[in-house]
Amino acid sequence: MIRIAILTVSDGVAAGTRDDAAGAAAVGWVSTNGWALAEHTTVADERSLITAALVAWVERGDVNLILTLGGTGFGPRDVTPEATLPILERPAPGIAEALRAAGRESTAWASLSRGVAGIRGATLIVNLPGSETAVREGLAVLQSIVPHAVELLDGRTEHL
Repeated sequence: MIRIAILTVSDGVAAGTRDDAAGAAAVGWVSTNGWALAEHTTVADERSLITAALVAWVERGDVNLILTLGGTGFGPRDVTPEATLPILERPAPGIAEALRAAGRESTAWASLSRGVAGIRGATLIVNLPGSETAVREGLAVLQSIVPHAVELLDGRTEHL
């Protein structure tokens, strides 16, 4: 069973002044695929809060994939990549590149996403933008990648 944790990074959602439509879309995606939602939490756009949540989930040892939603743009409070990069042990740039490429099919603004992806321990961490549309597009990209990535991180590396 694939276990996924979702971290919504948004000052507005954390303050209760904005709905978490992106988070709802991600939770729905997890459920639709028959995977387990390990946790869904919201934090403000603060590096220390983001990093603490990511590290805590990895250290639990039962989370295969962490999705962060938001904080990947050019805004002064968009710090999710900066909070993620220092804790990654191995980068997975192809995933971030694929997410941006898919997003560019609907908007040139996808090129402004600074999201990163990588591995810590046996957990894949992927930054997605915060809009519901961008999250849905990103999840479509991850749909076929996640099961194989989890198998590989689980040590099942035999080739078919």
